Amino acid sequence: MAKFGESDPRCIVAKRPDAKNVNNWHWTEKDASCWSKEKLKNIFTGAKIENKFIQCTIMEVTKCEGEAYVNNRRGKLIVFYEWTIDMKWVATLIKGDIFLQGTIEIDNFSEENDMEDVAINVNLSTDGPEVKVMKNLISEEGDKIIRKLLTQYVNSLRTEFSKEVILPTKEIQLNEEAMKCLNTIKNVKMYDDTCRKSSENFTGETNELQTTETFKCTAQEFYLAMTVQELIQAFTKNTCVVDPEEGGKFELFGGNVQGYFTKLVPYEIIEQKWRFKTWPAGHFSEVRIDIIEKLDCTEIRFFQTGIPKDQLDNTRKGWINFYWQSMKGILGFGALL
Repeated sequence: MAKFGESDPRCIVAKRPDAKNVNNWHWTEKDASCWSKEKLKNIFTGAKIENKFIQCTIMEVTKCEGEAYVNNRRGKLIVFYEWTIDMKWVATLIKGDIFLQGTIEIDNFSEENDMEDVAINVNLSTDGPEVKVMKNLISEEGDKIIRKLLTQYVNSLRTEFSKEVILPTKEIQLNEEAMKCLNTIKNVKMYDDTCRKSSENFTGETNELQTTETFKCTAQEFYLAMTVQELIQAFTKNTCVVDPEEGGKFELFGGNVQGYFTKLVPYEIIEQKWRFKTWPAGHFSEVRIDIIEKLDCTEIRFFQTGIPKDQLDNTRKGWINFYWQSMKGILGFGALL
């Protein structure tokens, strides 16, 4: 998966006579165990389990045993993890004077098991009829919240920690002169005026795209995957330049896709002026991505207007194959369709 219609130029790694693992492209493995222990403690400590009857707080992680590794195999991220986690909690009835404390035990938490198969056991330090009722309330509500927090850890492992595993190749590390050149085109008004004047030359018919996609990640992780250069390079497997601010320019797939950001609301909205370089000179479509985080996934609502009519099918396939499918497969945001 490289430029649209072209092969991946980084496959020259296989042709190197010295067989060097340039910029971790060919293979690498990194131990994420220590990072994971701190991440899991930060995620769970202070987490709330609440409904209209109870207020429960996880006070501390008392046990976090296991290991985690992130692998890069020819640009594809593979994660391995296996954890046993114990936590202490305290809870009170919203209307009443009952105070309880106990533990939560998490077993079978590994990449080999689906999230719904992870064993979550709630234990109390006392017995009694009222205690059993509260235990059931905590178990029912806590089960959903804990699985969501476990999913948050897995997504962070794939996106946040993986930045150290997939490195930019030498040809896409911008030198000082390239950075200076990039900074000179950050003038939003000049760039917008140029595009507007050029687009006046295009008077052909246009069409639009609308779609809804679901990803196994948080809203934050999807937003970062669409705006952080290292992550974009990972799932596109190609060179890119990305300046994630309003008016900031982007060029993907070796310049075959280009444009600039018009609106960025972190973890919620991405708006772009977007074009293939083969489109009529200066003509940009408008892209809007609404990001909605749900309990066990993130849904995105995608809108694109102003697509040249004869480019509609090619554009649709490009988003599916080179964005959504690739993000799901390489970043681990869901099973391939």
